[in-house]
Amino acid sequence: MSLLKSKNFISAHDVTNINALVAKALDYKANPFKDKTLGTGKRIGCLFLNPSMRTRLSTQIAAQNLGMEPIVFNVGSEGWKLEFEDEAIMSGSTSEHVKDAAPIMGKYFDILAIRTFPSLANKEDDYSELYVNQFIKYSGIPVLSLETATLHPLQSLTDVITIKETFREKRKPKVVLTWAPHVKPLPQCVANSFSQWMNAWGEVDFVITHPEDYELDPAFAGNATILHNQDEALKDADYVYVKNWSTYTDYAKIYNNDPSWMLTLDKLKHTNDARVMHCLPVRRNVELSDEVLDSPHSIVTQEAGNRVWAAQAVLSELLGQLNTAHH
Repeated sequence: MSLLKSKNFISAHDVTNINALVAKALDYKANPFKDKTLGTGKRIGCLFLNPSMRTRLSTQIAAQNLGMEPIVFNVGSEGWKLEFEDEAIMSGSTSEHVKDAAPIMGKYFDILAIRTFPSLANKEDDYSELYVNQFIKYSGIPVLSLETATLHPLQSLTDVITIKETFREKRKPKVVLTWAPHVKPLPQCVANSFSQWMNAWGEVDFVITHPEDYELDPAFAGNATILHNQDEALKDADYVYVKNWSTYTDYAKIYNNDPSWMLTLDKLKHTNDARVMHCLPVRRNVELSDEVLDSPHSIVTQEAGNRVWAAQAVLSELLGQLNTAHH
């Protein structure tokens, strides 16, 4: 029984049973090579349109643990500049249309993994997820998101895994997503995705806190409790997830860069000895203080380590579908 609803992994909505997928990931953590022949003779193409460290490395390791061969291609710096708009007159800076490139990727690879990034210029374009959807439309093979303009599903699956692995009590943990200051406008994808997965998982008491005007798209925030007072939000928190995002409504602006939103040890006094999470990379002493990151509260390294098992669980589901289809 597949844990994925379709042959692609783009969001929480592609998963039939989050707990079962988390259990599968933790099983791989305990025994990384138990399915080391599952992907024998299969190839995954990892296409990067923007920089990546953890996502890139963990996906390659996960693929190799399953016997797959990963091939990494930095589209932005090594490939032709791709055109994504249908019916475009390509007299500008783009050299190749995705309609021509994607089917070729479909011939070279069994699975395609793609990392795109929002322009942060036009909300409609970014939220249409044109880039990843065009690869899905034209490649003809399963597509795995390594982060898109609006979502980062492997990161969020990792976050669920990390909470599941570290929370020992019989009640629902209180999980707080807190906005943090940053030096430049960042996309909403990690915050959107974390919110989407917390809501879909349904096993936490979920709160989002941010300054006024930093509301996320309601499609992702869902029924989370929204508070503009950070101290009030942090009260009795078991987990604090720290992330910056730029404004959604008046798109991609920085209205407020109040340094008092940076998480400090002092603020954690209001919590239930909370564990602190962040997707990384983190700007120290801007988003999070050294004293928090270097304290026992921080589980960011454990969280990043779990990226491998999240990717391995999803890849094994995609491979399972491929192997079934071929028999």
